[in-house]
Formats: sequence, structure tokens, C-alpha cells
Amino acid sequence: MEISYLGHSSFRLKGKQATLITDPYGSDKEIELGLKFPKSEADIVTVSHSHPDHNAVSQVGGNPLIIDGPGEYEVKGISVFGYSSSHETKDVSNPDMVNTIYLIEMDGLRICHLGDLGKKLDEGKLEEIDGVDILLVPVGGYYTLNSKEANELITAIEPSVVIPMHFKIPSMGPSFAKLQPIKDFLEEMAVGQIAPQPKLVIFRDKLPSERQTVVLEFKE
Repeated sequence: MEISYLGHSSFRLKGKQATLITDPYGSDKEIELGLKFPKSEADIVTVSHSHPDHNAVSQVGGNPLIIDGPGEYEVKGISVFGYSSSHETKDVSNPDMVNTIYLIEMDGLRICHLGDLGKKLDEGKLEEIDGVDILLVPVGGYYTLNSKEANELITAIEPSVVIPMHFKIPSMGPSFAKLQPIKDFLEEMAVGQIAPQPKLVIFRDKLPSERQTVVLEFKE
């Protein structure tokens, strides 16, 4: 499987049979995100919650199946399980906003996209997403988990590979100025500086024996 970073909370997961894109974002005029979504096609699009920096499904071509909430789905050999969670943080109150965590089974791997998760997961939720191989985790704080909270959750989930998302990128607009940069997360994880790589190509039988943090490159 090949994983590419499309910016913010969006990734392209390209498997043997199909391609899945997570949380496509909208134009700068709508949300002042300051990022331009790359031209993309997919068979499946997952949406963690109904904010324009996560639900701009029209940005993705290929007539994909849209998955935008909890449930169980199967498309072209890919299984997707959605679990409801909280978008609230200590800084932002969203009592009615449901964030969906997705567990994706593709090419023998279990990938978990946490969306805009704002609070720690209880034991019940941790059991639901047990056995994660690759964790896509928000680390920027304010709207989501911060670096410290993300590190604590990573310890609880115990994935083989960790890929951070939803952190501050220099070209982002003022609405996202409070996000932490990626270096804060790397310092919290005590992994030193990690050079971003264009994509991650990974197979079930090549998973690392010790937890690995991977930073994927976003070309602005």
C-alpha cells in the first residue's frame, strides 16, 4: 500500500484494488485554510465531520463512495468501520459535533484515521480500534488533540507506524494560526528531527518491529 499526504487531515491510501482519500478540504475562500487541495481521484472518500476543511468531497473526482459517519462499509475489498467520538477540546466547544474515527482494512493492514479527535478515548473505544498498524493522528491542538495528548493516545493504541496530521503549515490562514507546528510533536515523541518523505510504501510483512514515526511531505 502507498500512503501520500494531501495536507491538513487528508491522505491518499492507494491499495491493490482501490484508492481511498480521507477528509478532503475546500477552497481558501470558504475557510481561509490557505492550502490548495491537489487534483485527485478515488474510489472511496471518508469524512470525519461536517466542517469545510474536512468534508469538501466535490474536490475528489472518480465518482467515489462517500462515507461520512459511523457504520460498517465494504467497497472493492476495502472494509471501513466508523466509530463516533468527540470533537470538543478544552479550547473549542462542539457539544453537538460528532467526529468519526475510521478503521480501514486494506491490503492486510489496519489503518486508523482519528479525524478531528479532541478528547482521549475511553477503554471501550480503544477496544473497538484494537490492532491498529498505522495511526493517522492529529497533533496540532486547539481544535484537536495537542502533541502531549496525541503522544499519550499513541501509547494506549500501540500502532506500528505513526503519521501526524492537522498541524500548522506556514501558508495556513489566520483561523489556523493557533495550531502547533510539527516540531512540537516530534519533540514530545522524543524522536528528533525527521525528514519528510514524499510517500510511504508499506506491506503487512514489512511492518517495523519497533514503533516508527513517519512525517509525510506536503507540497504546497
